[in-house]
Amino acid sequence: MTLIGVMFAVTSGFGQSDTTVENVKKTVLDSLYREDQFYAGFTFNLLWNTPSGISQSGFSGGFHLGYTRDMPINKRRNVAIGLGLGYSINTYGQNLFIGEDIDTGQSIFRNLDGIDYDKNKFITHLVEAPLEFRWRTSVPNTHKFWRIYTGLRIGYLYYFDAKFEQPGNQVRQIKIDELDRWRVGATFTFGWNTFNFHFYYSLNPLFNGDARIGNERVGLNAAKIGLMFYIL
Repeated sequence: MTLIGVMFAVTSGFGQSDTTVENVKKTVLDSLYREDQFYAGFTFNLLWNTPSGISQSGFSGGFHLGYTRDMPINKRRNVAIGLGLGYSINTYGQNLFIGEDIDTGQSIFRNLDGIDYDKNKFITHLVEAPLEFRWRTSVPNTHKFWRIYTGLRIGYLYYFDAKFEQPGNQVRQIKIDELDRWRVGATFTFGWNTFNFHFYYSLNPLFNGDARIGNERVGLNAAKIGLMFYIL
C-alpha cells in the first residue's frame, strides 16, 4: 500500500507540474501576443473632386507596404491602437495635362479633351504613418479572426512625376509648387483571416488653391479601394 501511495503521489505531482507549466505558458502568451505587425496591400485608385472635363483613363493602382506597432489596450488584447511607418506608390491615368511655362516657370494645368495623345499619367511616392483603432476577434493560438481597423494615415509626398506622351512630343514634370505634399487620409479596413477589404480617402486635395484651369480649382482627392494583407 505504501508503494502504491508513493506512485500515486509522484504521478499526481507530475500532472500538477504539467498543468502548471501549461498555465504559465498560456499566461505568458496571453500577456504578450500582438497582431498584424506588418501589412502589404494593393488598391485601385480613383480621383474625386475633379474639375469639369477631367476624368480618369486606363489603369490607376497602388502598392502599399509597412510596419505597424500593435498596442493592445484591454486585457483580452482584442482592442488595440496601431501606430506605424509605411511606403506607398500610386499611379493615376487621367486627362489632366501638367506642364510648365518656359518663360515664367509657372505650372500649367489643362484639359486634354480633343487632343490626341498616347499616355498621360502621374505617379506619387509617399512615406506614411498609419494611426489606427483596432478591433478583432483574435485569440493567442490562431491567426484566423475577424478584424475592423479604422483611423488616419498621415503621409509626405516626397516624389511626384507627371508624364505626357504623344507622337513627336514628350513632357515630364517633376517639380510642381502647387502640390500639397502633406497628405492626410481616412482609412477603414475589415475582413477575415487573409483577405481584408481596404478603403482610403484623402481629406485634403492633392493641389492647393493656386492650381487652376481657368477659374476652377484643380483640387483632386484620392480614393483607394483594394485588399490589405497582414503578417505578424
